[in-house]
Parts: sequence; C-alpha cells; structure tokens
Amino acid sequence: MRVALVSPYDLDVPGGVQAHVRHLAEALRATGDEVDVIGPPRSVGVRFNGSVAPIGLGPGTVTTLHRSLQQLRPDVIHVHEPLVPWAGMVAARSRVAPTVATFHAWSHTDRLYRLARPLGRRVVADVTQLLAVSDAAASYHATALGIARRRFTIVPNGVEVARFAGASPLEGVADPDRPTLLFVGRLEPRKGLETLIRAFTLLKSDHPDLRLLVVGEGPERQRCQSLLPVRLRADVLFLGRLPAEDIPRVYASCDLYVAPAVGGESFGIVLLEAMAAGRAVVASDIPGYRSVLTDGREGRLVPPRDPERLAAGIGALIGNPSLRRAAAEEGRRTVGRYDWSVVAQSVRRHYLAAVGGP
Repeated sequence: MRVALVSPYDLDVPGGVQAHVRHLAEALRATGDEVDVIGPPRSVGVRFNGSVAPIGLGPGTVTTLHRSLQQLRPDVIHVHEPLVPWAGMVAARSRVAPTVATFHAWSHTDRLYRLARPLGRRVVADVTQLLAVSDAAASYHATALGIARRRFTIVPNGVEVARFAGASPLEGVADPDRPTLLFVGRLEPRKGLETLIRAFTLLKSDHPDLRLLVVGEGPERQRCQSLLPVRLRADVLFLGRLPAEDIPRVYASCDLYVAPAVGGESFGIVLLEAMAAGRAVVASDIPGYRSVLTDGREGRLVPPRDPERLAAGIGALIGNPSLRRAAAEEGRRTVGRYDWSVVAQSVRRHYLAAVGGP
C-alpha cells in the first residue's frame, strides 16, 4: 500500500505530532508499505494551547502540498490534525485518495474551534476514517465540531518499547547511590515544572539525598531555576535538550518519573516512555494522562498545580522501593499494547477500511 502521511507542523522542529508521524512511517515501512511523509515547506511559530506550534501558513504551503499529493497518487492519505492550517486542511480536502485523519489535541477550552465550526465540519466532511489518540482528544473534537463522539475511533500514540527497555544509564548523570527523579519536556508553563520544583523543595527535608534531573529547554528555565533555594541547586541538574539517542538512557538514570503538567495534554507519551524503561510514574490527574496510567497501578495520579499533593505522591513511591518496583512491573505490562508495531497495525486496518480492502 502506498501511504501519504501529512503533518501540518514543520517536520524540522521537534514536537509530539512530528515524532508520531515519523515513528508511524518507520513502523509501516517495516511491514512493507511505501510511505511518503509530507509537511509544510516553511513555518511560523503560533501560540496555541499553552505552547508554540510551528505551522505552515505561507501561500506556498497549499500549492506545494497539493502538487505533492497529485504527483504521489497514494492509495490513502493519512492527515494529522486536519483542522490545522494550511497543510492539514488542504490534505483533508484534497480528494486525491481516501483520507484518514488523526486528531491529537486536547485543551481546557474549545472556543476557537467553536468559532470555526462551520469550516471545520466542511474540512472533515469527506474524511473516511476519524481517529483520535485518546478519549480526551476524541471528546474534545466531537464537542467542538458538533459531531457524534462515536464517529471517532481511538488509536493511541506509540512508543519504541525495546529501545527504552534496553537502555543503559547515562554516564556522568546517573547516581545509583542517590534516589533520583526525572522530568522530560519543554520548559513552558503548561508542563508544570514549577509545581515539581516546589514539591522537590518540600521533599528534601525527609529525603536529603534526593536529586532531580530536568531534560528540556524553554522560556521557564531561568524562572524555575531561581525558585530553588541556593542550598538545593546542586541537587537539580538542568540538562537542556538531549540528543534523541540519550533520551532512553536518561530514563534509565532515574528511580521515578514525574509528569506534573497542568493541562493541554491529550496523551501521555512521556509516561509510556517511562513505563517502557521500567520506571514507576507520578503524574497529574488530567484527562490525557488518565488515558494511559491508572492510579495505584503503574504509579500515582495527583491533582495538578498542587505541590503538597505531588510531594506526597512522590514520597510514597521514592520511600518504598518494593511499591515502586511493583508499579514499574505493571507499567511494563501496560506499555506492550502501545508498541509501535501494534499501533501501526491498528492504523493500517483503518487504511484498508478507507480504501474498501479486506
């Protein structure tokens, strides 16, 4: 089968949707499909949902994308975020081939989508299969567009389980003699690093050897560093943006993964990465994270923006190695169904349904 995967976001800029598209392409190629990945030729940063999205808004985006689809003549077009201009919308309406669409986003507000509802409904009118990465994403878009929730099928994000399960600790970062927490994400308000910094400060009185590794860059770095008392700054390592090959190794360098996001997350990819690495998780109790983690099973869910409750959740696991190991084992069992080989086959079944195959 020849598949055109379309991302509305600049493929040269790191991001969750871009990573999803790349990994899906690799998994489909591994089973013999011919896959072309298409994105906007250039982009501008647009603030949306508490982050900055690299969207192709230039006039050349429409022409280039349409020409590419006409030349490729795929059996099926799979567009991600079909309501994002212009690449997503053009691909969804191209009618070059049967179209499958995956919705990734979730937000506390759908005001913008509601304002654009008539246009959004026209965009998805000809889409054969509507997918969403989580129930949160499906419900959000169904409500915003005013269409039935049952029209969406959940096909989750994936993770390279073997890559994370087999990683060795990162030299110069891992310290087996001290309990270590890990945060991975863009340093922006919605990721909740401030809440974790405040929880870490509370924990140090009962866990004086505790360390925190922070992976990522963003506008919140300097402010979050300044929140740390001077006496604790040596115990928090801001590692910046790491190369992709080091990400599994940094998970292997911690004892507990913490995801304190305050909202705006439709799914918990970082939670899956931690589970694949054999690490228990403490995460905010938000819809996207509830879709992959059950409180008391693979870890703990705590209210967002609450340093005291986050500290209590971390303390319950960091101070109890046997409980932490049990949660990690549950995580290993859970993450198997999210391996890219499994997810890609589920996506492919929807391709076959779209083209009318067996």
